[in-house]
Amino acid sequence: MTAKTILKIQDLTVSFFANKKLLPAVDGISFELKEGEILGIVGESGSGKSVTSLAVMGLIPMPPGKIEKGEILFEGKDLLTYSEKEMRKIRGNQISMIFQEPMTSLNPLFTIGDQIVEALRLHTKMPKAEAKLKAIELLKLVGIPRSEAIVNEYPHQLSGGMRQRVMIAMAMACNPRILIADEPTTALDVTIQAQILDLMKNLNEQTNTSIILITHDLGVVAEICDRVLVMYCGQIVEHGDVHTILKEPKHPYTKGLLKSVPDLLGKKDRLYSIPGNVPRPGSIKQGCPFAPRCDERIAHCLDVLPSLYAMESAGHEVRCFLHEQEGGVRSNVGMAP
Repeated sequence: MTAKTILKIQDLTVSFFANKKLLPAVDGISFELKEGEILGIVGESGSGKSVTSLAVMGLIPMPPGKIEKGEILFEGKDLLTYSEKEMRKIRGNQISMIFQEPMTSLNPLFTIGDQIVEALRLHTKMPKAEAKLKAIELLKLVGIPRSEAIVNEYPHQLSGGMRQRVMIAMAMACNPRILIADEPTTALDVTIQAQILDLMKNLNEQTNTSIILITHDLGVVAEICDRVLVMYCGQIVEHGDVHTILKEPKHPYTKGLLKSVPDLLGKKDRLYSIPGNVPRPGSIKQGCPFAPRCDERIAHCLDVLPSLYAMESAGHEVRCFLHEQEGGVRSNVGMAP
C-alpha cells in the first residue's frame, strides 16, 4: 500500500532583495513527502536547503525575502495562503523544526522545563502541573538522564548534545505530523551524532512522524533516510531513493559530494574537493549553474539549463544533459519530483 502524501511543494521560488534586485535562493523546486518517510535534503552551504525549510514553516522574513510563486500543500491545503495567526497554530503543533544551533533557539533566561511547558500549553491548553510531568516524560523519551532535575536547569548548564536532545523533545511535544531537522548533528561529536540519529529514527518508527533531514553530510543520509534530494544553487539536481543515489549517482555534483566523503578503508592521501564555490544567487544568467565547476560538462551545458531527466530506476531523476547519452528518458524531460 502506497503511503499518503502529507506535504507537497510545487514550483516554489523564494528570493531575497539585494542591491534593489530580487535574487533567487530557491528556484522552482517541486517534491513530495510521504507519511512516515524520512527525506534527506543535501547540498553545500548556499544551495537553498534551509530557505526551503523556513518557507515550509512560514518563517521567511518579508522583507527582505519574498515567496515569488509556488504552493506548499500540507494535507492538501496551501500554507502560503494562511495568515500568521493560522500559521502559529500549525507551527510547533503539526509541523515542528529543530534548528542547527540549540543555544540560539533556547532562551537562556528560562529553565528547560519552563520552555517545554510553554510549548505544550500554547497548543494543548494543558494545566501547568500536568504539562511539567509531560515535559519530564519527553526528556526521558529523548534519552536525557535525571530528567526530574534537568527540567529545573538552564540551557547553559547542559552540554551541546543534551541541548540538542531538549530541542528534539520540544519539537516532539505536540506529536507533530512533520519534523524538520536542519543540520541537527553538525556541532556535535561523532558519538553524540550517532545517538541523535538513532533517536530521530526511533521517534519516526514509534510515532510515524515524517522527517525532513537537512544536511551536507551524505554519511548521515545513508544512516537514516529513505529518499534524497540533492540541491545546488536553489534547484534540485538529483532525486531518488537513498540506495540509488548512493550506489549509482548520475549528476556530477552528487558524484563530487560522494567522493568528498572520507573512506576509512581507502588509501587516498588527500580528500577529493569539488573545485570552486557555490555561485552567488542570480550570478549564473544562463546554462547549468554547476557547469563552471563540472569536469564532465559539454558545450551545451554553458548555454541551456537542463530539465529533470527521468532515469530507468523508478523515481530517479537527474538535471543533467549527459543523460541524453546515458539512458535518460528524453520524452520525460521536465518532470518534477
